[in-house]
Amino acid sequence: MNLDSRTMMVMMSALILLFSGLLTLAGLHAGNTRGVQHWALGGLCIGLGLGFSYPQQELPGSSWVLVLGATLAATGIGLQFNGIQAFKTGLCNKYIPWLLAGLVFIQSIWFVILHPDIHSRVVANSLVFALCNAACARALFIRIEQPLRTAYWFTGGSFAVVAMMLLLRAAIVFLSPANTYGLFSQAPINPATFFIGSMAQMCLAFGFVLMLNYRLSADLQKLALSDALTGALNRRSLEQEAARLSARCTRTGDALAIMMIDVDHFKSINDRYGHPVGDEVLRRLAAVAQKTIRSDDYFARYGGEEFCILLPSTIEKDAWTLADRLRQNYAALIMEFGGDVLRSTISIGVSDSIHAGLEFSSLVAAADQAMYRAKQEGRNRVVMHSFCLSQVNI
Repeated sequence: MNLDSRTMMVMMSALILLFSGLLTLAGLHAGNTRGVQHWALGGLCIGLGLGFSYPQQELPGSSWVLVLGATLAATGIGLQFNGIQAFKTGLCNKYIPWLLAGLVFIQSIWFVILHPDIHSRVVANSLVFALCNAACARALFIRIEQPLRTAYWFTGGSFAVVAMMLLLRAAIVFLSPANTYGLFSQAPINPATFFIGSMAQMCLAFGFVLMLNYRLSADLQKLALSDALTGALNRRSLEQEAARLSARCTRTGDALAIMMIDVDHFKSINDRYGHPVGDEVLRRLAAVAQKTIRSDDYFARYGGEEFCILLPSTIEKDAWTLADRLRQNYAALIMEFGGDVLRSTISIGVSDSIHAGLEFSSLVAAADQAMYRAKQEGRNRVVMHSFCLSQVNI
């Protein structure tokens, strides 16, 4: 490969710095998404580290510049690993970049200043950086929902390519005769390393941006389908789920039940304690409901202080049992606001497709009727729609 190694290194350094700037700009619009600034700062350190390696032994004090360059590059890969962990879980070990920087700094001091040996330095640094890139790849090769998995695996594949390239470089340099290798010699491994490294760094930057784009898209979709105050589904997404479940029940013959939930005396709570307390009451109710219902039930805020729960493959009697458990759990909740103790209750109406049909509007109307019957009978209770029908028939 007839490519000048110095030119390739400068180009690689410039590309990494440019992509670091790109990630910085992307991070400004990423909101609370963690990890992006780690990637940007990591790219900056790697780009500067490669740039500091350019002087080699030609300038006074260049040995220390080489040490600094290797240390910065190690810090950069550590920051990229931390960025991946923060992006995935929101947590990362802040000591990892420092530990990597310390390790590479010590071995660079040894092989550059105290006992100059370019062969040993290249092999040692290549192995360390190969392991770091392999760790980044391993962190990204996980099972996750699409399309985020594509971005994860694309970025992880780029890290894996860099890791394999560095391992190959370490092996070739280790097996080469003493005093025959130089960082800018025309040995085929040098231009190949810089060329593949440049392409891989481009892919890494694109992969990070792709990961960020898919995450932001998923967050926007989640916001569009959920209630901002309680985190429950909103009315639109509830209606979509109801249409899907109704179609499935039509095919399978399963029953579909629904609960309509209303906070008792909610206006009085707002008037006495203020709307912030009223909002907190709704959040507490949502938290209790999420812990009480089953994993395949659909909990949504229907409007104001009203909530709705869709229960697939459930008849009215079983829905009543679950609703009464929810009522008891919420009634037992003690809330304190400004030194005042607040006890709140809910009224719940229950209906199912056997008595009201599979149309969502019919199910809601039936459960609403039962809920208002519960309020008329004293609140803090659960009433089934079939009970209302039996009373009418009497």
